[in-house]
Amino acid sequence: HTRLRRDWSSDVCSSDLSITYGMPKYSMVEISIYNIQGREIATLENTFQTAGYHTIYWNASSYPSGVYLIRMDSGEFTQTQKVVLVK
Repeated sequence: HTRLRRDWSSDVCSSDLSITYGMPKYSMVEISIYNIQGREIATLENTFQTAGYHTIYWNASSYPSGVYLIRMDSGEFTQTQKVVLVK
């Protein structure tokens, strides 16, 4: 299954967040970070990926504490998860 795994708690105490996602087959994937107003603030991945699990990192040190949305798009699959950045 294509999926964005939730490997973090709802509060992130550090400025580095690892994001793990799984791909059932070779396909295009885009993973972006949005602020709570819905504005895209970072694109972490925008490329074709092989099948399997992958991990990317978001260095949030330049962003203020607050609520952010992590969105994964791959073909017909879209998933969004919330994370609270606490510094």
